[in-house]
Amino acid sequence: MNHSMLSRKEFLKNATIGFAGLSLTPGVVNAQVSKGAAERKEEKLIEAGNYTLKNVRLETGFEYEDGEVVATKTALFSIEVANRKIRKISPNQSTAEAIDAKGLLMLPSFRDMHIHLDKTLYGENWQAVRKRTGGVKGMIALEQKILPEMLKNSTYKAEKLIELLQSKGTSFARSHVNIEPTSKLDSLKHLQNALENKKNGFGAELVAFPQHGVFYTDTVPYLKEAAKTDIDFIGGLDPYSIDGAIEKTIDFTVQLALDHNKGIDIHLHESGESGLRTVEYLIDKVIENPRLKEKTYLSHCFVLGKLDASKQEEIAERLGAAGIGIVSTIPFGGLIMPIPILLKHKVKIMTGNDSIIDHWNTFGTGSVLQKANLAAQLYGYTTEFDLSRILKLATAGPLPLNDQGVQQWPKVGDDANIVFIEASCSAEAVSRVSPVKSLIYQGNIVF
Repeated sequence: MNHSMLSRKEFLKNATIGFAGLSLTPGVVNAQVSKGAAERKEEKLIEAGNYTLKNVRLETGFEYEDGEVVATKTALFSIEVANRKIRKISPNQSTAEAIDAKGLLMLPSFRDMHIHLDKTLYGENWQAVRKRTGGVKGMIALEQKILPEMLKNSTYKAEKLIELLQSKGTSFARSHVNIEPTSKLDSLKHLQNALENKKNGFGAELVAFPQHGVFYTDTVPYLKEAAKTDIDFIGGLDPYSIDGAIEKTIDFTVQLALDHNKGIDIHLHESGESGLRTVEYLIDKVIENPRLKEKTYLSHCFVLGKLDASKQEEIAERLGAAGIGIVSTIPFGGLIMPIPILLKHKVKIMTGNDSIIDHWNTFGTGSVLQKANLAAQLYGYTTEFDLSRILKLATAGPLPLNDQGVQQWPKVGDDANIVFIEASCSAEAVSRVSPVKSLIYQGNIVF
């Protein structure tokens, strides 16, 4: 097995499969498997955030042939962590008394940047999605009926969903949380309880999400109340088709964000003229209010996939200039988002699972690495260089090497939010059910 040269295609493939492994998260580890004293000691060190690793594989540069990147070079190192930050990176000391990473590849831990932790069925008995009627407004009516019951154990279910994300290498999420007249702020409070219970191994930023419309239901007073809390973003939902007015809804959202120093993250499913008008109006508002630059996002934004190529280029250039990011779940039915065009114009692209076993969808896996794998297939990313860049969808940005192949991660002082993956193109590794042997991050270990 040649660990010094990694196949990016097989890395994405194998790592995606491998994350189906057993999750040994704090609090449930002893219930799942008995461990020896040495292993328990290692777990305690990792949970405390003070430990040393040996035989850690890091990416060190690209290998070129005729000017083309054809492989990624790696080497083994020792890593010291103190107070959950990387304190020292040194040449490997294989005989040292330290936690053995066994030659696994260390990467930045993953970040799910669009999910709804507050309203999931995960952790309960299986329920398939029921037939929909009335589009999004029909789903709003359904939520108004079922949310009171769902809220009764929403903290528990959020915790179970967080554990699923952790088992896939994710240590951080941006979660939209319902703010509307049915839940009021209860959904937010329950999720905050779950996040407090999981704070040693998981972080999050929260979006106050008017799932039932800003004005379609009387959500304004609840959004104003939520904006006074420590949430991070003001959300939105299809201002034209739900609220019936693009300008009125966007103006309210922008002003609320400005008044409370929040970011903006708006769900935009509309793929026709109203979707394009919403994008263009939001661009104008951010340009008028530069405080919102690099703090404003459009989630989904399916209209971009419906535009002709020249219009896609135009809108992508404007989004990049305004500092508005796109949070995409990658494909949607037969719709393929123009992510390569957006990246060309320096638009920040992030991804997430969105729904995982809820009343909207049952297909979420919990793995953002799987999203990167899917994107690579959809956009024909087959070269070593392109495959190395698409990993940013799983990490929400950080990559071990920059575009020139210079190591930029990890650095001394970085947070020790890390993941270990076995990445090999050997026949032995491909044939194994779970090629990931060990995954360590934020006080959690996954085998």
